Amino acid sequence: MDLPVSFADRTRSLLGDEEYNKLTDALNDEQPVSIRLNEEKLPNSSFSLFHTSSGRVPWSSTGFYLDRRLTFTFDPLFHAGCYYVQEASSMFVEQVLKQYIGETPSVMLDLCAAPGGKSTHARSVLPTGSLLVANEVIRNRSQILAENLTKWGHPGVVVTNNDPADFADLEDFFDVILTDVPCSGEGMFRKDPVAVSEWSPENVEICWQRQRRIISDIWPSLKSGGLLIYSTCTYNTQEDEENIRWMRDEFGAEILPVDAPTAWNITGNLLAGEDFPVYRFLPHRTKGEGFFLAVLRKPEGEMVQIRYKSTVSQGKKKAGASASKANAGASKEQLLAARAWLLSADDYEISANGMNIAAFPKEYISGLSVLQQSLRVIQAGVTLAEVKGKDLIPNHALAMSTVQASDVFPREEISYEQAIAYLRKEAIVLPGTVPRGYVLLTYKGVPLGFVKNIGNRANNLYPQEWRIRSGHLPDEILVMNHL
Repeated sequence: MDLPVSFADRTRSLLGDEEYNKLTDALNDEQPVSIRLNEEKLPNSSFSLFHTSSGRVPWSSTGFYLDRRLTFTFDPLFHAGCYYVQEASSMFVEQVLKQYIGETPSVMLDLCAAPGGKSTHARSVLPTGSLLVANEVIRNRSQILAENLTKWGHPGVVVTNNDPADFADLEDFFDVILTDVPCSGEGMFRKDPVAVSEWSPENVEICWQRQRRIISDIWPSLKSGGLLIYSTCTYNTQEDEENIRWMRDEFGAEILPVDAPTAWNITGNLLAGEDFPVYRFLPHRTKGEGFFLAVLRKPEGEMVQIRYKSTVSQGKKKAGASASKANAGASKEQLLAARAWLLSADDYEISANGMNIAAFPKEYISGLSVLQQSLRVIQAGVTLAEVKGKDLIPNHALAMSTVQASDVFPREEISYEQAIAYLRKEAIVLPGTVPRGYVLLTYKGVPLGFVKNIGNRANNLYPQEWRIRSGHLPDEILVMNHL
């Protein structure tokens, strides 16, 4: 790998000759592949499938290294949200949440969340009764984020599409904020060749200043005593330790330690003259890509004068801010019918927005209202159904949800070939014994999505925009159940 000369000089100075040479050797090795399992969708017996020779990701209870890269696009269980392909180093966020959140229900913001690795992970780790707000500033990436969180299946999620400055009105709203800030991407050199070509000292300068603006924008919305988790996928101290030092000095933040056994080979603080705790993952020392993380606690009850305020306009009205037309598109009977599709329906507020009926956890309804007044909300909770005249069409999000009542729709187990056809949004033919009407297809016992069985064929209800677009299968297919 041809690394930029300026990057080589900087990083050699930071790590020393021996460590730098080991790093560059690691960057020329094959990239490790890791996934994280969805415990809510997989039975415990499935975990035995992943006791490969490479083993578990040490800092994640559900993370596994794979010996080979799966054919993810052609694995129905991937599309069903049974696992997420996530870089191993970034799974360290789990240790922070377990140590500092524990079993206390919390409201968490993942500020720069697309495509959704850390959001799906955080949602799995957060205790029962928590709410996750997953935000992405780029509109098309926010749709990918919403798709991945829908597939993961947890109801306690709101997806938003906003600039960090738009959160200014939500003072003291979040218990935890994860800021995986845009960075110069040095830790992604092995994974993404474009990151190498785009790197420059000038971009590093732009990045550390942008990162400080982002933190300044979001800081007021963190509760007193709340946690800020700061992470990057880069090596230099300007975007890492120097920004942590700046937050300590600017905001009076307390930098918190995270328990990490020596055997994990995580590297600590590399900033001369400082020894506050940070966690740096280097590819020659830990099995994963480059990653940096630090945890800070906001002082109790202090108001801090903020510098680096963003110039982004905060005056625009957000889509989703008007909830006044709620339930306009659905009858009371339709709302009750959709409600019966949920487990523990009493825990949810059922409402209609236009032609869609959705369920959202009752305990956070007031919080959702606040979010809708300030932010562009893409989706919230679980979309249950679409109203079409007197008909209720079950939504794909209901099929993916872990809170769907299991006895409402007839289920039909399908083969691998049928599953791929379904995921391509092709017509499916079911046996004559299958009841007419809406049927939930399953693969390996896991819900894959709905069809409407009309006898000679079944109309495919898989979302058009999510379909597998490739018309052919690869010569070799390696999917989860083959391991």
